[in-house]
Amino acid sequence: MHVTLRAALRSLRSQQLLKTLLGALRESNRSAFRVVHYSVQHNHLHLVVEADDQAALSKGMRSLAVRVARRVNRLLFRRGRFWADRWHGQPLTSPRQVRNTLVYVLQNHRKHAALAPSAILDPLSSAQWFTGFAERVPVGFRSIGPPAIRTPQTWLLQFGWLRHGRIRFAESPRRIDS
Repeated sequence: MHVTLRAALRSLRSQQLLKTLLGALRESNRSAFRVVHYSVQHNHLHLVVEADDQAALSKGMRSLAVRVARRVNRLLFRRGRFWADRWHGQPLTSPRQVRNTLVYVLQNHRKHAALAPSAILDPLSSAQWFTGFAERVPVGFRSIGPPAIRTPQTWLLQFGWLRHGRIRFAESPRRIDS
């Protein structure tokens, strides 16, 4: 499932929030619900998640959203609504759709100009731990913080998407509904 969570704040990429945000993502992983990849943008998160069933997905997303909201609100000494709206999820059902989603999530910094145009990978994503790039990850590149992801368990996210080729650093996100 490709999940988008929009925040009411526009500062998710700030150094002040990152440790708290990524810690909450990491702690949301369970055996029945797994965050497989992520990308933090200024006012939203893109996640690729796996869940054993619909109930695990609902419970996992509710838990993740509440955990992030409570921790960030506490950190910023604020109260009230953190998320701008409910999470939006797109089921991933084909190898091509999974590959397009992986490009979208891992290369989303290109779409939002979150980094300098010359940046190859986004340190506020799970790119460091992604093993499906066509090129080697540049020496010295590090995603911020310890891994907040789990190893994928489904065939589609482990191997199926590779039918359409590894992801090149030069690829940019596009519509992902195909």
